[in-house]
Amino acid sequence: MFQALPYEGNRSEQFSAVLEQLKSLIHDEPSSIANLANASALLNSFLPDINWVGFYLYDGQELVLGPFQGLPACIRIPLNRGVCGTAAAERRTLVVDDVHEFPGHIACDAASNSEIVIPLVKDGHLLGVLDIDSPLKGRFDHEERQFLEQFAQIISLKM
Repeated sequence: MFQALPYEGNRSEQFSAVLEQLKSLIHDEPSSIANLANASALLNSFLPDINWVGFYLYDGQELVLGPFQGLPACIRIPLNRGVCGTAAAERRTLVVDDVHEFPGHIACDAASNSEIVIPLVKDGHLLGVLDIDSPLKGRFDHEERQFLEQFAQIISLKM
């Protein structure tokens, strides 16, 4: 059973607690969809000042919307298009402080102003991306990026 409680400790300790919660949530569950759904719900309950968090899954040709928390979203994203497609194609994390200045940005939610996208990669193969949007410009810092990359790595290993 999960109960939303305030996280205690400093930011690093809170990040560690969320990573442990994630490991516990997905430990015995073989369904990737169930694990991604719980992972997006966990991040949505933990991260302040976000308006969308979820996953796009790579089907061999493009990214397809997976489990998420937020407003309805774009369903398909070609590789090399927008922040998600670029991060997936380049297999690297992208932090965009102002999405309106990103060439080819795909505006699924007009309220989004900044974004972080972390590729999900396992054994060198692209599985998808973790995408998080915020209504605040410059919302995602280096420490949070490292935390989210660890989060994505844990998820990738279970897919």
